[in-house]
Amino acid sequence: MLFWILVAVLTAVVAAILLYPLLRGAKAVDDARAGEAAVYRDQLRELDRDLAGGLISADEADYARAEIGRRLITVSAAPTADRKLSKHHRLTEAFVLLLLPIVGLCLYILVGRPDLPSQPLQARLENPGNDMTILVAKAERHLAQNPDDGKGWDVLAPIYFNTMRIADAENAYRNAIRLLGPSAARLDGLAETLMATSNGVVTEDARTVLEQSLQLQPDNPNASFYLALGLEQAGRTADAKAAFEALAKQSPDDAPWLPLVAEHIAKNGGATPKAPGNPTAADVAAAEGMNAGDQQQMIKGMVESLDAKLTEDPNNLEGWLRLVRSYAVLKDKDRAVGALKRGLAAFPASSEQGKKLLAVARELDIATEGTTE
Repeated sequence: MLFWILVAVLTAVVAAILLYPLLRGAKAVDDARAGEAAVYRDQLRELDRDLAGGLISADEADYARAEIGRRLITVSAAPTADRKLSKHHRLTEAFVLLLLPIVGLCLYILVGRPDLPSQPLQARLENPGNDMTILVAKAERHLAQNPDDGKGWDVLAPIYFNTMRIADAENAYRNAIRLLGPSAARLDGLAETLMATSNGVVTEDARTVLEQSLQLQPDNPNASFYLALGLEQAGRTADAKAAFEALAKQSPDDAPWLPLVAEHIAKNGGATPKAPGNPTAADVAAAEGMNAGDQQQMIKGMVESLDAKLTEDPNNLEGWLRLVRSYAVLKDKDRAVGALKRGLAAFPASSEQGKKLLAVARELDIATEGTTE
C-alpha cells in the first residue's frame, strides 16, 4: 500500500510541475490584457479633459475617441486565437491530469511486476536471482563471517578483477592461495592483478608469481607469455625473442594467442613464425624469382608438408581447412575429397568442426557424397 501512495504523490508532484507553466501563462495573458484596457480608459478621460480645456476641437476629440474606443473593444473582447489557445491549454491539462498517469500505470502493468511483494534487503540476499550485485554482497557478507572459506575467496577473486576492483581482487587471490594452496589459475590471476595495479608492467612480484605458476604447469601459455613480456619491458630483447619463440614452438598451430606472440617476436627482431601450409615473407620473395613451373612445384611441396603434418597430428581443424582449399586451388579434386574425408574422420560431420569442413567443401564445389558415412 505504501508503494501506491508514493506513486500517487509522485504523480501529483509531476503533474503540478507540468501544469504550472500553462496556468502561469494564461494568467500572464489575462493580466496583460487588463493592463492594456486600463491604459485606453485613461486615454479617454484625458481626452475629455483636453476637450474641456479647449486644447483640441470637437471633431478631433470625436475622431480620437472613436479610435481609442475601437482599441478598447478589441482588447476587452476575447479573440478567437485566444479562445483556441485556451482550448489547447485545456486539452494539455487534461492529458497531464488524466492520460499521463493512465499511460504510466499501463506501462508499469505491462513491464513491471505489480504482483511481486516488497522484499527487504535480507530477503533479496537470500534469493538474489541473477543480480550480480546482490550475489557479490551475499558472498562478501558470508566471508565477513567466515574469513577462512577459501572457496568463497576463490570464486570472488575473478569477479572483483573483471569489475575492476583491483585491490579487492588481489586480497581475494592471496586469501584463496593461502587457504586452498597455489594453483596455476590462482597464481595467473594474482599476477594479472599485480600487473593491472602497475598499468601492465610485469613487476618483480608479478614475475615471482608467474615463475611459481610455471613450475606448477610448465606448458602454461599465460605465464610463459607474461614472463617473456617482462623480459621485453626490461629491454632484454634477445632473451624476450627467445622466450616468445619457445612459446610459439610449444603452442598448437591453431592457438588463438599465436598472432600476438608473432607480433612480439617480430618486435624483438625475430622472424614471424610460419603456420603450416602458409608461406613466409622469405618464401614469397624466393617465389618471385621463379618461373611458373618452379612456383607450382614449391606450392605443391608446401601442401604436401602440411598433409604430412596433419597425418601425424590430425586434431587441427584449421590445417584441414587449409589443406582442402589448397588441393582445390591446385585443381586436384581427388586429393581434396581425400583430405575432406580424413578431416571428417578427425572431426565428425555432426560436430561444429565437421560442419565447417563440409561448408568449405560446398563452397569449393567439392563432392561431399559418401564423406559423411
